[in-house]
Amino acid sequence: MAASPLPRWAPTPSPTRPLRTPGTPTAGGATTSPWRSCVPSITFSSIFFRAPRGLPGGSHDVDHQYSHHGGIAPLDGVEAVQRRQDEIMTTATACSRGVFLTWDDLSVTAPAAGGRKGRAVILDGLSGHARPGEVLALMGPSGCGKTTLLDALAGRLSPNMKMRGDILINGLREKLAFGTSAYVTQENMLMATLTVTEAVGYSAQLQLPDSMPVAEKRARADRAIKQMGLAAVADVRIGGRVCKGISGGQRKRVSICVELLASPALLFLDEPTSGLDSAASYHVMSRIAGLARRDGMTVVAAVHQPSTEVFELFHGLCLLASGRTVYFGPASDAIDFFDANGFPCPLRRNPSDHFLRMINKDFEESEEGSTIVSPRAAEVIQTLMGSFISRGSLRTEKEARATIKKGTSLIPQRQATFLTKTFVLTKRSIVNMHRDTGYYWLRFVIYIAICLSIGTIFFNIGSNFASIQARASMLMFTSTLLTMMAIGGFPSFVEDMKGQ
Repeated sequence: MAASPLPRWAPTPSPTRPLRTPGTPTAGGATTSPWRSCVPSITFSSIFFRAPRGLPGGSHDVDHQYSHHGGIAPLDGVEAVQRRQDEIMTTATACSRGVFLTWDDLSVTAPAAGGRKGRAVILDGLSGHARPGEVLALMGPSGCGKTTLLDALAGRLSPNMKMRGDILINGLREKLAFGTSAYVTQENMLMATLTVTEAVGYSAQLQLPDSMPVAEKRARADRAIKQMGLAAVADVRIGGRVCKGISGGQRKRVSICVELLASPALLFLDEPTSGLDSAASYHVMSRIAGLARRDGMTVVAAVHQPSTEVFELFHGLCLLASGRTVYFGPASDAIDFFDANGFPCPLRRNPSDHFLRMINKDFEESEEGSTIVSPRAAEVIQTLMGSFISRGSLRTEKEARATIKKGTSLIPQRQATFLTKTFVLTKRSIVNMHRDTGYYWLRFVIYIAICLSIGTIFFNIGSNFASIQARASMLMFTSTLLTMMAIGGFPSFVEDMKGQ
């Protein structure tokens, strides 16, 4: 039987970057850079309308599919060329205004666990960069430091952690200002009593400036809901531990909607595909990659185990193991990097699965009796790190970071005024308390019962000298009770603060 002509792994075209091989010559005769340029080479219609895999991917199919979806009729000749040039110039302009995030020799330590002396090293000498219009994926086994690296770049490290190294924004050492960055946490910090429309709408009123009309704020919120595929559950409550609501994956998408309202220049995502099926993960990441390309947004995402199609959406890949860099560079070159070091990706296996299996040391002892012979993870990590350093990858990345010119400081975006925030938060709190049975109605019943009890005990106490002491006791008892009941509402207040 003849060998199959198919390659070991043939990825489908990505909606945000065309397929290429390292060193592919361009039209001008030059070879492409190892790290893709911000200027795109595809049209806007290809982001949302992909040709089926079984059909030819020619321009006729794309135009037919585009017109089938109710878009503008395909353009021909000079008009089509002008449209493509306008799209390229728009994206290039957005990238030029974007944020170049770089970090060099970044190390993070934390107090040792178990009460032991000294400090544990979580990140050890990491270097890298993220460019506008691109999605950089942070991958690695559990406990390798993905979330810690994300928190360090976003300035969200806890006080007991110590950081050493340089983090530069457009070549300058400065802190992220309001509206310039957004962070989607791994846990969903949303109010369970609000619907999807209300949660996104209140966030739009708080984040967007007062100069923007209310109708435009509402339209932006509705557009974000539709982009994340939440139109069918727009009027359903989010829900939580007490009341039933939307699913966990839908809550994750609502969290992403809330952070995308202000169109930040820098977006951090911690496990954005957790709780999502493969189809939903692809659509969510495809929308984010499309927004990054269109608006020149810099996206850094810590992803645990993406599917093959989601992996194709990543422009850059930072692979971590035990807090150290195993690979950093274009995601499309990672397979060749593993193959060149003697760890080829098997036929029809997800590349991300192969990478994580090769560098995961947690389950080596439990696989001693397995019939599958595989190299030790510690040896694989040492081999890959040695190859990454010896082949000049670090020098190449430092040269790439050196080409980033120092730009202007980030300008904080305008936000709602104090009066607007007070009005919106008061309205949201009233809605929350009105719908929360345990917080509002149960307390209302308790207050009525206590009032009846106090009124019965101190009924008709008279107006003599002894009644003065009785009235003082009643006032002290009532004030103490109200104080303790108010303290009991602090847990709900803390939950509301987490949702900000």
